Amino acid sequence: MENSKRLLIIGFVWPEPKSSAAGSRMMQLIDLFQMQGYEVTFACTAQNFEFSEDLNRNQITAKTIELNSSTFDELVKELDPSVVVFDRFMMEEQFGWRVSENCPNALKILDTIDLHLLRNARQLAVKEQREFVSDDLFSDVAKREVASILRCDLALMVSEYEMEVLQKQFNISESLLHYLPLFAERIPAIPTFEERNGFVFIGNFLHEPNWDAVRFFHKEIWPAIHSKLPLAKMLIYGAYPTQKVLELNQPKMNFYIKGRAEDAFDVIQKAKVLLAPLRFGAGIKGKLLDAMQCGTPTITTTIGAESMKGELEWNGFIADNAVEFAENAIELYTNALLWEINQKNGFEILEKRYQRNDFETVFFERVNFLLQNLKMHRNHNFIGSILQYHTISSTMYMSKWIEEKNKKH
Repeated sequence: MENSKRLLIIGFVWPEPKSSAAGSRMMQLIDLFQMQGYEVTFACTAQNFEFSEDLNRNQITAKTIELNSSTFDELVKELDPSVVVFDRFMMEEQFGWRVSENCPNALKILDTIDLHLLRNARQLAVKEQREFVSDDLFSDVAKREVASILRCDLALMVSEYEMEVLQKQFNISESLLHYLPLFAERIPAIPTFEERNGFVFIGNFLHEPNWDAVRFFHKEIWPAIHSKLPLAKMLIYGAYPTQKVLELNQPKMNFYIKGRAEDAFDVIQKAKVLLAPLRFGAGIKGKLLDAMQCGTPTITTTIGAESMKGELEWNGFIADNAVEFAENAIELYTNALLWEINQKNGFEILEKRYQRNDFETVFFERVNFLLQNLKMHRNHNFIGSILQYHTISSTMYMSKWIEEKNKKH
């Protein structure tokens, strides 16, 4: 196949679309490229978990790769892709210089998923029990992530707010950023208000914001809801729950830790309301998008709803303190008319902000323009070229030293 239609994705983990929004995002991205006629190879250093997507079934070539190994150089040279996508900045740090050395004309795209520098800064503020301030952004993680964005030709963003942070706080040129959210459609034949019961939360517990949200909810919010709605159940779903999570299971309080959901849509559409009291995080919250698709109104925080609704009305309530959150949950759970209004708000958000057709053409116009004007684009991003030069000089020798050391063992 001609080189112009080869894509290499270097994954942080194997995609698990049923476990995380990041997994869904990756499969959507792959499908976009396949629909443009690209032959896709997905390479990853991680273990292939039993719940990961069967890539072969989707006509995707799967390759296991090693860190600090020249075997990757041979793979990428043989593949000779015209486009390389790095799944989060850590993968670009490890393999970006090898791609540049072996395939200098490949278009390098970083899929940020969410800005780690923003999520980590907010997490630090919560941990220290204080308000988040912009100075928190300027961390070592920020230096690494921003450097990675500059070394790439394009960074894909799922949040308009995060694009604003990069441009205003870090002076990143708009020419290096592209807004490409998750895509979502409402699902047909969903249960009515009367056919639903209980509250639900869902989220992968490998993701720290989810564990913090459940712990905060269990301690600060659920007791107030339970005192007013003693028969209502709270069902907590999420892949990879730790022992700490499982210990929160309290049947006497109608608070249940259920573990992995076989079908996220099934459990979300059976619930009356999805609750997501996220105190830190970044990116687009897949659980909230899933809830809109299922016609399930939600209550979340300002951070939870960030960059999701634009100028539209939220599909429920946005509350940042525990008392207000609990009051909103009780009201939405018991008021059928209010519930139906907010369900429609969710459908409108989906229709106006998350339709694939609104983004696909523009994205590939950008990709094709960059492929045809790569030299000019890189000349305009000279700081990125400087970072690339120094990274190759330093990271390359460190990696080669580690590889030699490993051979001796």
